[in-house]
Amino acid sequence: MTSARPTSVVLPSLAQLRALLAVTDAGGFSEAAAELGVSQSTLSEAISKLEVLAGRPLLRRGRTGTVPTPAGERMLTHARAAVQAAGDALLAAQEDTQLRGMLRVASFRSTATHLLPPALAAFRAQHPGVTVQLLDGEAEGGGEGLVRRRRADAAIVIEENWTDLRLTPLVMDEYLFVAPARRGAHPVTPDDLGGPLLLAPGPNTCNLRVMGYLRRCGVQPEQVTEIGEDSVILGMVAHGLGVSVMPRLALEPLPAGLVALPLPERLMRPLALATLPHRANLPVIRAFTETLLGALHRPHAPVPEPAAALPGGSSLLH
Repeated sequence: MTSARPTSVVLPSLAQLRALLAVTDAGGFSEAAAELGVSQSTLSEAISKLEVLAGRPLLRRGRTGTVPTPAGERMLTHARAAVQAAGDALLAAQEDTQLRGMLRVASFRSTATHLLPPALAAFRAQHPGVTVQLLDGEAEGGGEGLVRRRRADAAIVIEENWTDLRLTPLVMDEYLFVAPARRGAHPVTPDDLGGPLLLAPGPNTCNLRVMGYLRRCGVQPEQVTEIGEDSVILGMVAHGLGVSVMPRLALEPLPAGLVALPLPERLMRPLALATLPHRANLPVIRAFTETLLGALHRPHAPVPEPAAALPGGSSLLH
């Protein structure tokens, strides 16, 4: 009696999976083809072969662009993991002193302005073969979401109890009450927080933290106005159109005409570097983490310190 040979399974190629990711991320075949440097026909052929293997359509073309079908959505997470794993296999083989490739780091604007530049300069000097791409850490569900979806390799985030991410603590950044300078520097009371309150658009981690703090203080702002640019918020506060609560790093340098003061009870944002646990020890990610920590702990590094009354024009960082 002879045993039947197992039926061979045809698996998708990395090129096919990359094509699916490229078209989905770009929202169309022409955009994806330009990004990858291939022809649209090459992409279409790759997607067609992938759909044959899947046994169903994976993309749907519409008036607003090309979007994944439900089956395509289910495939995307695994496609990203497969493509990333292939790249990680090469990254894992690199020597620490000869790193190459791309490192994608998501960051808040404030941390990208005040915390990252010294680290990026040191990292470039040590590893000139690595290109660092900075991503908006406040878009698409925040930096933690970008890391989870494998769109970023690391992200500066506000530390939470996330069991699926490796979090490396960085610094503590304090939230401050921002008001027109004519208010003076006398202590802030809960009544001062009643509004009108000007905040960055939510729901982001900063806004959720601030609004939760206000509720704990028993404060219900008369009006919350969401404004996309920090500079616009500060300009409106300086002209008496409201007050704000912002992290210390986001206020440097504090424009004239404003005062930044401690809140009635301190509110901190613990900043951390988030990575996927199984990727944290890849040489390039480990090297960046070590360089960032080294830059933050150097003497005279721009690390937030406990707040004091900060009149307009004073330096926020010591």
